Amino acid sequence: MGFSSITHWLIVLLIVFLIFGTSKLRNIGSDLGAAFKNFKDAVKDENKPKVHSSRRKTSRTRARK
Repeated sequence: MGFSSITHWLIVLLIVFLIFGTSKLRNIGSDLGAAFKNFKDAVKDENKPKVHSSRRKTSRTRARK
């Protein structure tokens, strides 16, 4: 009986469901999905070239006499 046995995995899944419950597992799944989406969006934003303004800020001060 190794890690590839179906009965082994069914027992492991049963124990996980008993410990965590289905609602916690569902929340963990949605949290992981949101984290992956945010990571993907951050990587996309990082790859976009940043547009810099070419305007120069000039000070409009009057010369004192």
